[in-house]
Amino acid sequence: MLFIIKLRIQKFCGSENVYKKILKSIEHREYPLPKGPWIMMQKWDHLLFMHWPVSPEIMEARLPPGLKLDTYDGDAWITIIPFKVSAMRLRKMPQLPYLGSFLELNVRTYVKHNGISGIYFFSLDASKLHVVIGARMATLPYFYARMEMKKEDSSFYFSSTRKGNESVAFKGSYQPIGAPFYPEKDSLNHWLMERYFLYTYRSGSLFRGDIHHRRWEIQEAKAKLETQAMTPFLPENVLDTKPILHYARSKRALFWMIKKVKDDDKRLPPENL
Repeated sequence: MLFIIKLRIQKFCGSENVYKKILKSIEHREYPLPKGPWIMMQKWDHLLFMHWPVSPEIMEARLPPGLKLDTYDGDAWITIIPFKVSAMRLRKMPQLPYLGSFLELNVRTYVKHNGISGIYFFSLDASKLHVVIGARMATLPYFYARMEMKKEDSSFYFSSTRKGNESVAFKGSYQPIGAPFYPEKDSLNHWLMERYFLYTYRSGSLFRGDIHHRRWEIQEAKAKLETQAMTPFLPENVLDTKPILHYARSKRALFWMIKKVKDDDKRLPPENL
């Protein structure tokens, strides 16, 4: 028993050092780190990013007040991301068995507020009920889903069916191809991946959360989608085009408290500070 406790303490201290190093890696950020301490960490594994171009008019009509659609060369984009959260814990707390590991499936688009680029989540499905309850208390649109992820040779199989609304579902397999690379600045890949602010809307108010991680190292990917019904809010056939696919093996991320956005809440880029 003492050996197990000692091992967990060593692992906890080691993870604290990892996050200190992450906080020092900021050269890829457009804006400074937020003030105050981070409150939660997550480790994401085996992420598939499926990016579709969408008409700006379609996406603008589905954004809450206060957010402006962000576009790249005139196109809006929507991204669906299945992955595993293999570790989650609060700051200065050890990870609890079972509670800190779950599957997740996100649907997001790209927005701006006061010139600050970020992402807006239409939905986030998760396989653990306590995650859904906690995230909803923090204003995030989480949904409880029956999910499965398994590795088959070099591929990953992922399925999700939302509980209470089984028509919202996803099923498919994917695998990385090619060598890992860092997206070039100003490229579409960079524009899609390097985002460090999330926005959410509840009860007539806009909220923003800050996140931080090292820059994305990704691979091209291929996927076989059997079911993609995660976007019931969009017209039919909008996502019939072939998506851009990216795979990321893992990423450790830090989260700050989600706060209500004030009308005068602006954050200047480093060169203007």
